[in-house]
Amino acid sequence: MACSMTGFARTEVLINGEKTTIELSSVNHRFLELSFRLPGQWAALEVNLRERVRQHISRGKLYISIRPGRSLASMAPLHVDTDRAQQYIDAANQLMRQMHSTDALSLDTLISLEGVMVSEEDSADLELLEKQLGQGLEEALTQLTAMRAREGALLVEALTTHLNDLEEILQRIEERAPQLIITYEEKMRQRIAEINMEVGVKEERLAMEVALMADRMDVTEELVRFRAHILHGRELLKNEGPIGRDLNFLVQELQREANTLGSKLRDVEVSRDVIEIKTEIEKLREQLQNLE
Repeated sequence: MACSMTGFARTEVLINGEKTTIELSSVNHRFLELSFRLPGQWAALEVNLRERVRQHISRGKLYISIRPGRSLASMAPLHVDTDRAQQYIDAANQLMRQMHSTDALSLDTLISLEGVMVSEEDSADLELLEKQLGQGLEEALTQLTAMRAREGALLVEALTTHLNDLEEILQRIEERAPQLIITYEEKMRQRIAEINMEVGVKEERLAMEVALMADRMDVTEELVRFRAHILHGRELLKNEGPIGRDLNFLVQELQREANTLGSKLRDVEVSRDVIEIKTEIEKLREQLQNLE
């Protein structure tokens, strides 16, 4: 079943007896974009955690927040990155000279700068941590996928309704089209009668004009293609996995056929129907923005 691209999930996992909160939230996006928020000492785990996410999600912008408990966050040993600190000091001194300032970089400020105080985890701890976080992330992803699937089912229902409405409008146009030729022939007879053409010339001219107009107003191919696109849309909605991009392309084709119908059948009633078709297509397009 197709899935929505919006959802939220939250779970907690115990790490060394401390609760770590994992939150996932996803929104619409053309591609898959992952944004992780991890404690600095766990940054090395991000690559593997990203891979876990990709196994569940194929499209959307996903925010992943992993927050350890306070005591757990402070358990890792700290060390000073002296090279990084020296870079900050050198930069501050250069800025002082350029600005002709006497304000120096204080120690309190220096140790608060990113990368100066670094926490460490040994490899054994990281391996265990990855396993524990991975389990929690899998649980959150399962929740998120379930939520996206529920919303996706509602989207599929709405999209099916729009396709059904399109088919009903198309049926009206199909029934109206032959009458347009008859109406045009009647108008031509009146015009020819008004200019008092000879009988033979009248019929010959009338037949030619009606034939030309019938050819210009023939929308058989457009109607066939339109119905084929609707059928294809219904088939896509039954597919498993991401279908949003395919349906977006399909909507573009529906729009193209609607424009052709409107240009060929210049009739008040048909024009109203074409406007309704374009309205339904726009509704389809809006709903698709949230479909994976």
